[in-house]
Amino acid sequence: MENSGDAHGPLASGGRLQNAAREPEQFTAVIEGQQYRMLGVPARNADQPVVVVVGASTQIVEETAARTGKIFLIAGPPAAALAGLGAYVLAGAALRPVERLRRRLADISEHDIDARLHVPGTRDEIATLATTMNAVLDRLARALARERGFVADAGHELRTPLTTLKAELELAQQPGRSHQALASAVDAAAADTDRLIRLAEDLLLLARADEGHAFLRPRPMAPHDVLAAAVRAASARAAAQDITLRLSGEEHMHLTADPDRLRQAVDNLLDNALRYSPPGGVIDVGLRRRGRHGRAVAVIEVRDQGPGFPPEFLPVAFERFRRADTARSRADGGTGLGLAIVRSIAHAHGGRAVADNPPEGGARIRVELPMLPAHDRSPHGG
Repeated sequence: MENSGDAHGPLASGGRLQNAAREPEQFTAVIEGQQYRMLGVPARNADQPVVVVVGASTQIVEETAARTGKIFLIAGPPAAALAGLGAYVLAGAALRPVERLRRRLADISEHDIDARLHVPGTRDEIATLATTMNAVLDRLARALARERGFVADAGHELRTPLTTLKAELELAQQPGRSHQALASAVDAAAADTDRLIRLAEDLLLLARADEGHAFLRPRPMAPHDVLAAAVRAASARAAAQDITLRLSGEEHMHLTADPDRLRQAVDNLLDNALRYSPPGGVIDVGLRRRGRHGRAVAVIEVRDQGPGFPPEFLPVAFERFRRADTARSRADGGTGLGLAIVRSIAHAHGGRAVADNPPEGGARIRVELPMLPAHDRSPHGG
């Protein structure tokens, strides 16, 4: 679309004029060796069509483009370098608080669990990051404190039977002891060894629960059968203490659970109830359903007629190495882990354990476990 002409010739050819008479037409023309950008537009005239053609030299635009190119060529590299330097300085200033947080975090050790990061008052992402890190440090500090307490309590509990076992073995080594005395010392050492084994197994279960390892082997089962077996096993000890065990509840209830761990929990509950029940007392073991459909839970309840839990003990009843009566529990062989294991087993099943003192007296502990949906139930309870 280029047209050549001179100062005295037409600015547009006949074909372009015809096109411009219908609609605006743009084209380029060279006049006296200089390039022009032309525009032809139709104009209104009553007698005949008129086309108005105007144009402007492209020299100014070309000179401007050339001058701009030179400017970019000369000033571009210094400007880019200056911009990069400014970006580096700004990035360094923005990341400097992060580097301070990193250095402070690297300085915190396991011996300085109370140390925390300084939270700037800027209310920006850096402040949010420092707050989040402090929250993580809080959780780690609590976990470390629990672990240290757990190790200290475990060492304390292990020391007593180990010391007793060592004393009994040393007495058995003394010359001149009768056969009956040796047999008695061996029996006592065997009892202490059994206690150590139970304590080690309990500690291992709690450690696995803390680490989130699965220790259950759930399957459809009838909880009433587990309760009946636990009551039969504890009946001899109950009879020796003149205590009556009563079992009641739904015999045909089914749920998905680990029967061995559930039995362990019920044994712990019965052991706790027998330890504090008075002679002539009654321990009620019940099983009932609460709720409906997908929210139904199986409630296992063990209630004794003892003195009940001290009010200050109830909030910590399921914590490790906690005893309602420290002296009596230690004398009776309790480790303070029984109820903690009950809670761990209940939580592993997706349930919970609750302790309280009913209005009629005594102590009561409930274990609530989610029910198996009806369409998954086994008619034989596993």
